[in-house]
Amino acid sequence: MSQALDRINALRAQLHQHNHNYYVLDAPSIPDAEYDRLFRELQQLELEHPDAVTNDSPTQRVGGAALKTFSQVQHEVPMLSLGNAFAEQDLHDFVRRVREGLGDLLPAGDLFGGGAEVAFTCEPKLDGLAVSLLYEEGVLTRGATRGDGSTGEDITINVRTIRNVPLKLQGSDWPPVLEVRGEVYISHAGFAALNQRALAEGSKVFANPRNAAAGSLRQLDSKITASRPLEFCAYGFGRVEGGELADSQYHILQQFKRWGIPISPELRQVSGAEALLAYYQDIGARRAALSYDIDGVVFKVDDLAWQAQLGFRAREPRWAIAHKFPAQEEITTLLDVEFQVGRTGAVTPVARLAPVQVAGVTVSNATLHNMDEVARLGLMIGDTVVIRRAGDVIPQVVSVVLERRPDDAQAVTIACQCPVCGSAVERTQLIKRGKGKDSVSEGAVYRCVGRLACQAQLIQAIIHFVSRRAMDIDGLGDKIVEQLVNEGLLRSPADLYALQYERIVGLEGFADLSTRNLLAAIAQSRQVSLARFIYALGIPDVGEETAKLLARALGSLARISQALPEVLTYLPDVGLEVAHEIHSFFADSHNQHVISALLEQGVVLEESSELHAEFSACATLASVLEKLNINHIASTGAQRLAQRFGSLSALLAADWLDLRSIERFTEKAAQSLREFLANPANVARAQAIEAQLLEFGMHWQSPKQALTGLPLAGQTWVLTGTLEIMSREQAKAKLEDLGAKVAGSVSAKTHCVVAGPGAGSKLTKAQQLGVAVLDEAAFMQRLQALTG
Repeated sequence: MSQALDRINALRAQLHQHNHNYYVLDAPSIPDAEYDRLFRELQQLELEHPDAVTNDSPTQRVGGAALKTFSQVQHEVPMLSLGNAFAEQDLHDFVRRVREGLGDLLPAGDLFGGGAEVAFTCEPKLDGLAVSLLYEEGVLTRGATRGDGSTGEDITINVRTIRNVPLKLQGSDWPPVLEVRGEVYISHAGFAALNQRALAEGSKVFANPRNAAAGSLRQLDSKITASRPLEFCAYGFGRVEGGELADSQYHILQQFKRWGIPISPELRQVSGAEALLAYYQDIGARRAALSYDIDGVVFKVDDLAWQAQLGFRAREPRWAIAHKFPAQEEITTLLDVEFQVGRTGAVTPVARLAPVQVAGVTVSNATLHNMDEVARLGLMIGDTVVIRRAGDVIPQVVSVVLERRPDDAQAVTIACQCPVCGSAVERTQLIKRGKGKDSVSEGAVYRCVGRLACQAQLIQAIIHFVSRRAMDIDGLGDKIVEQLVNEGLLRSPADLYALQYERIVGLEGFADLSTRNLLAAIAQSRQVSLARFIYALGIPDVGEETAKLLARALGSLARISQALPEVLTYLPDVGLEVAHEIHSFFADSHNQHVISALLEQGVVLEESSELHAEFSACATLASVLEKLNINHIASTGAQRLAQRFGSLSALLAADWLDLRSIERFTEKAAQSLREFLANPANVARAQAIEAQLLEFGMHWQSPKQALTGLPLAGQTWVLTGTLEIMSREQAKAKLEDLGAKVAGSVSAKTHCVVAGPGAGSKLTKAQQLGVAVLDEAAFMQRLQALTG
């Protein structure tokens, strides 16, 4: 047995090395026939000694038993999307923003230069499916799709079948826990062979390599995945514990290559905007000759410390951008323009086209965005138009071929009445809020004013209301919602809670059990968190995270619904435009009626009713003055006014001499303030803001509340390793519910570390610092004790 085991280990080492030479170095060292001979020998030995088979053996790529479904994976480090550049100016703007964001960190250069250039990594943007590979102690333990960026699907059994994904890393200097991120794709040659085989078998052919790759990875039967010519290319990393990675994007990818992880052969390190454009143009010129599909190139700031300085906005990093290539285009005929009504009442023109193949996909519809776009294009029904799949995904009308316009071409006009409900269609108005005054202009969007009386808006509003991240009513799919609306059983979300068994059981598709299950699911949703309820209402520009913030910070529906826009802007990431949307939504009488009806139907909100201690006494007089948007008074001027007068009432009573006596306060600023205060409406607004800050407990004179009241308030916890009973995201949520802050690193201020299997450097540091450490079993006992 020992001789056989030695031979098995030797064969595995040889095959791992040959895979590395072939897939990573592109320099095969033996003929395919010799590789196959070694592979068959290993297979035979493992057949004779099944106890010696390991997960990282090269033979374990053929797939296993079919799954019933994929389990969910929470990404500890979110898999974010990238911002896009489509024009040269977009790229110059990106580089300018990077330089501004780095500020003093960027070397100044010499007396004759404009400052040192920023170094970037450049690589093609593969057109495939983003995945995450987790290696623990050098062995592949998990593969996951990107999903929505926070939650993906566990596709470990499928990624193990991809030939160039190392089941075990080369070398020994890799971190104990390393999450590699990259793209799974199919080459042109592999795609052609795949479709040729499909034709020979009489099965359906794939439309394009990307769809083939995505479909292959999501097969429940991994043997099917194993039969597909999938390839992997790494472009970054996520979770890392223990060990050390290089301090630059480029050198980290070189480390990956050394460890056997395939990276792009087109990877380059360059400096400055002109070099980025040169790389983009070079790859663009060679795009057709590449062996795989790309839809652009990706540029990333190379220095990791600079990446950290630049940070993120919304769901994309400020230090990276995808510079897209012009999409493939085709010519077709515009048969008609129809209008669709969305959840918010926006009436959107949609082009109906003579079907045409664009980038491997049949296109018969295309977005026209709004009527301003129709006017810009000069579009008429009957025109010959150029179609582009923007970003190679969304079909768009690019231009009109005027020389082919027929004599009977018809103008595109938007009806005065909604095509669904007949209510008036009005053009929206844009309010630009600036110093001193608001300017009003016509918006690009037309909106049906019928609201929930409009069936299209009602259907979409209820679909959103019952969705998983909102009220989470199981069994209410899109078709059932549409059916209930069409039957006249739902005229607002509140009607869901008045549905009766007798009215549903006779409908098509419903029987006794399905009706009872639906009513039970609706009843179960009556008790809901404030955050979910706010999100379910469908307030424009208020997504799930903003809803959570509003609920956590303000604590009650009453406080959220009364909050003035200026008060809402004290919450992080709530800008003035979003604040006005929130305020306008709750000020609307129709929305007030729907909310009241929901509460009357027994919807019970789980709310703290208290302002979060973090926001107690958070406002200052200077900040209020700054939010009033007075001409010529910015942050510094507001600070001087606050220091001089100390209270809003004292400022409102000030005369001209008082204002002129303020040191370094300009006459122009003083004059603007006098003009502002001369308007009674401005004074009333300032007083209303202060009164609400006092009422909410956010006023500078309000008592500052300590972060207490919850059992873990004021404590910092750290999660490390793999948790088996619950996901790390669930553990984090439970700790935060108990008042703890969950940090990503261990320090002397850390109260406790929860360490699951595979815990690395964080556990070591906790032990060195004498920080309390709990395994998952002890952690679960602690949670049970705290929550009863």
